[in-house]
Amino acid sequence: MEKEELIHLHMLLAQFKKYCEDTGLNCDFSKYDQLNISPLQVHRSKEEHKQAIFLLGTALASMAAMNNLAANKKPSKRTQE
Repeated sequence: MEKEELIHLHMLLAQFKKYCEDTGLNCDFSKYDQLNISPLQVHRSKEEHKQAIFLLGTALASMAAMNNLAANKKPSKRTQE
């Protein structure tokens, strides 16, 4: 991927992060926050943006997996009837 494309992807994932934080979804972005990089920092290296994308994607995937497991533990409406 070109650096510009990586920055666009970083921006999209950062918007998902903000949505999760604004809605109170349980997601751990501490590793991403430690990088101290924003998608608006276009002067940062391509590798730094790749690392940020990886950490954001990992955190979002973990949150989705936890929510999926929690949803599967609830009895379905069909089994309650």
